[in-house]
Amino acid sequence: MANTNIDRETLRELADEGNATALDRLADLADASAEVGELSELLDEGSMRAGFLLARRAVATADLRELQRISDAGYEDAGKELDRLLGASGDEH
Repeated sequence: MANTNIDRETLRELADEGNATALDRLADLADASAEVGELSELLDEGSMRAGFLLARRAVATADLRELQRISDAGYEDAGKELDRLLGASGDEH
């Protein structure tokens, strides 16, 4: 399979037409560029890949509020991670 470089504009057009793979690719590009705002927008558009990438970042920094926001936006695993972190902090007391 050939490695092709697809520009963001084309990916955006495809994503706007409902192509979930293009939406996921946009999330990967945003993550690679550390564009957290764009990842949040992609999550709001329904990209579970963006939710995964945002949750991974939030877990790494133990950002409980961000995990709650990601969970509220529809990425359920963020809620599981939030519960796990809250349980872990409760175990310390």
